[in-house]
Amino acid sequence: MASLLQGPRIDPPRGRRASAVVVLLHGYGANGDDLIALADAWRPALPNTAFVAPNAPQPIPGMYGGLQWFALSMRDPSEYWRGVASAQPLLDRFLDAELARHGLGPERLVLVGFSQGTMMALHVGLRRATAPAGIVAYSGLLAGPEHLAETQARPPVLLVHGEADDLIPVEALHVAREALAAAGVPVEWHVRPRLGHGIDPEAQWLAGNFIAQVLRDTG
Repeated sequence: MASLLQGPRIDPPRGRRASAVVVLLHGYGANGDDLIALADAWRPALPNTAFVAPNAPQPIPGMYGGLQWFALSMRDPSEYWRGVASAQPLLDRFLDAELARHGLGPERLVLVGFSQGTMMALHVGLRRATAPAGIVAYSGLLAGPEHLAETQARPPVLLVHGEADDLIPVEALHVAREALAAAGVPVEWHVRPRLGHGIDPEAQWLAGNFIAQVLRDTG
């Protein structure tokens, strides 16, 4: 059930109704606390937006406090595809519950992912019955690009990746952007010079600007 996903959240100031929900999906081995601080950078431009960073549902054996959206062992395309597909229903229910909590329509949702969370954001966001306002994909990859023809939603997507990423090479961004563009998904992409597997201030700014724009477009 959606209630199984818990994590830090930041709501609009008291007395203000949320105008949108930004859901932050963390990477392998982290938890919701890893990304919720992004809300602090974005709140000035998004004062009435609710932010929530759910903890992934699975603990990682042998890694105290580390969580995963799905298990990784072989780290090959078939494992990624099985993983995102298996984790999709739980995340979908969580997103529906968050929108209902704030009385918002599905078009007022933005998904932000990092690494494994990016795999989830792209997979789920492109398969929602109603497209979210947008998807921000940091330092991740698109699982199952060959399956894009079966997707319905075509939300705008922002891809950001570090040039020096030694965990998920920057080539993953180029594979994703080409597949998404070929499927008719509007894509903006940026490669950050000398950045490894992380999010730098410029990447934060790019995403904040993108989120504000897509929410204006759907408002």
